[in-house]
Amino acid sequence: MSDLTAAPSRPAPEPDAGLGGVDVLTVGEALVSLRSSAPLNLGGSLTMHLAGAESNVAIGLARLGHRAAWVGRVSDDELGEFVLRQLRAEGVDTYGVRRDPDRPAGLMFLERRTADLTRVIYQRAGSAGSALGVDDLRGPLAAGPRLVHLSGVTPALSDSAREAVTWVAREAAAVGTPVCLDVNHRARLWSREAARAALVPLAGYASIVVASADELDLVAEPGADEGTAVAGLLRRGVHTVLVKLGADGARAYTRDGVTPVAAVPVTAVDTVGAGDAFTAGYLSGHLDGLDLTGRLGRAVALGAFAVVASGDWEGLPRRDELSLITGSVAGTTLR
Repeated sequence: MSDLTAAPSRPAPEPDAGLGGVDVLTVGEALVSLRSSAPLNLGGSLTMHLAGAESNVAIGLARLGHRAAWVGRVSDDELGEFVLRQLRAEGVDTYGVRRDPDRPAGLMFLERRTADLTRVIYQRAGSAGSALGVDDLRGPLAAGPRLVHLSGVTPALSDSAREAVTWVAREAAAVGTPVCLDVNHRARLWSREAARAALVPLAGYASIVVASADELDLVAEPGADEGTAVAGLLRRGVHTVLVKLGADGARAYTRDGVTPVAAVPVTAVDTVGAGDAFTAGYLSGHLDGLDLTGRLGRAVALGAFAVVASGDWEGLPRRDELSLITGSVAGTTLR
């Protein structure tokens, strides 16, 4: 069962060529990520990176040759310019982005505590990204993207951001544009109760819902198990529910049943951004017209690329690099 209209991919466009013809429109907050390999309280040195769930997905798609656009607000200073330069360098369209002269960039500090544990500190309250509003999205949506990708991070930032995300999902669904929603719960931003109140109605506009197993009840009744939550989403019109299982792979549910996929066995270096890479791989496979097994194969392949390199998105592949990580998924070699 298809949840998008398949079409051949195209070469990555020149950035900011205008939003017409975009494959995927992503909406959210892009953060300036400051990473340290030593404890911050000991004065560990910092390196600056771009981070953000939706921008990670946009970069993953752009690297595979799809035309991806990211829309949000950025600060009108050097940090905002850094965000835009990073996105444009990766071929992501930022034509609809607004510069906000009154608010700062959102910051994320990451300190590597052990080989497999990274601690995150946010400074994003009152950021430019949190001031996202409906008017920021009218033009980008009117340009007619083939798909809209959202996450549960953005509606947690502010009332205006929640209104904007709900508006774009509702308007996209009303004209038949598929919506992908990654639950992506951030406990530091809002409670599970507040998240559920916003995400349950939002999921009603989605064609694709992506969630970890422990996030599914945020788009269903409190305490719902996986089967109950998935059944409810499918009854509401969701076409595909993707359940991320980390090192155990994933499960895809449609009205035809459940399809499991194993993770590609690799040595993990940094798991930050792996879920966003998985989503980008799935959407890329669908845009390329792959069947469900092929889409899942590409999803776990991109997840593997994400965890074998440091950074949210830096290790994601170009199209001609997909064969560097191969595995057997349901008897087929990843492409």
